[in-house]
Amino acid sequence: MQPLFDFVAHYWWLVFPLSGVMGGWARSWQKSTERRHQRRVELYKLRNQSLQAEQVAVAEVELLMSAHDAVSRRWLDYELDVGKLIDFPLMTDVREPLTVAFLRAKREADGLRPSSAKDLTAASRLEAYRAAVNSFEVAFAVAEREARRIRDTNFTGPERERLATARKLLRLAENAAATPAERQSAYKRARRELDGLIVLPDATVAALEEKVAPMLEPGHPSDFPQR
Repeated sequence: MQPLFDFVAHYWWLVFPLSGVMGGWARSWQKSTERRHQRRVELYKLRNQSLQAEQVAVAEVELLMSAHDAVSRRWLDYELDVGKLIDFPLMTDVREPLTVAFLRAKREADGLRPSSAKDLTAASRLEAYRAAVNSFEVAFAVAEREARRIRDTNFTGPERERLATARKLLRLAENAAATPAERQSAYKRARRELDGLIVLPDATVAALEEKVAPMLEPGHPSDFPQR
């Protein structure tokens, strides 16, 4: 240890420049550490922002899918109820531009709908689906409002009488108090009254036959008109 003490005693003045060097190195190391920490903080923020953006996108897709489902259910209220279609025939009249626009908007929205909300996070696809659902909602609302406004006024007097007769016959076909033969006869007559007036979608006919068929006698031929 004595040589070290002798060195320090003779070269004590080196303590000042060495302390400056050491202090500069310490400050540089501190700044480098702070920069690394700042980069980690920024990276964490970016990852957190990305995760939040993805969560927001998924939440929006879920809302869009719910809105999509709501309009589809409103449409099914017509498609599965022949009585409502008789009251508001425009909803299935493909000669009407508003009906065509609604059906086209429905097809586009259905085509862009993801299987789950997490499958649709790309901004471009989300924007396309958002626009399609909005168009679907608007097109259906416009078509429904017009259908309820005009009801059956596009038909002649005799045609409206046929529609009224078809309504009565369908109520009889679904009446549990009627005999199976009466129900079947009423159903067939109702279909004849509607023939040439309203084109019933396949889903509407299937839903109606599902209601009527169980009421028939076991083994009794239904003789339902073929679609």
